[in-house]
Amino acid sequence: MKKTLYSILMLAGLLVAFTSCEKEEIGDTAGVKTAGDWYVTVDAVDANGELVYSDDELFGLGMIHVLTYNTAANNPNEMIVSDLGNFWDFAVKVNCDPDAMTFSTSTTDENNLVEGYEDINVTITGGKIIPGGAHLASGVPTDAIEFYVTFSDDGYPDAYGYAKYRVHGFRYSGFVADD
Repeated sequence: MKKTLYSILMLAGLLVAFTSCEKEEIGDTAGVKTAGDWYVTVDAVDANGELVYSDDELFGLGMIHVLTYNTAANNPNEMIVSDLGNFWDFAVKVNCDPDAMTFSTSTTDENNLVEGYEDINVTITGGKIIPGGAHLASGVPTDAIEFYVTFSDDGYPDAYGYAKYRVHGFRYSGFVADD
């Protein structure tokens, strides 16, 4: 009897062990194609997108991180673009086309989502993500990003003779060799 009870308990233990090892599939967010962590440079350009001041000549920020991520609605046609406070301290909802990999703001109202900066209008135009459009320092191809941005509280363009900022760079890999 002890052997039978022991065998049943061992079998039950094995079943529990195998059952608990099953993994649940976690799906992607709706914005998986356009979401990312980006390593970018910010340059000042004229209305045609021609370089007026490189980052070194203007702010000297160097490469900064920008995030693109899905909204709480998890809609593939909208996302948030944020500079994490690395440039102008903005986070703004943009419309995006995940098939064309393009994005831009649609409102001219005050749209900055960063607390304390909500009264600033952030306009993003010409946003695009180019799959395989950049190469990391390690030589590995990765996605490129580019967009133009203006801020309603920015006096620099008038003072220094440019129209907007061109933000451009590549998907951040997180590997030291690519920094």
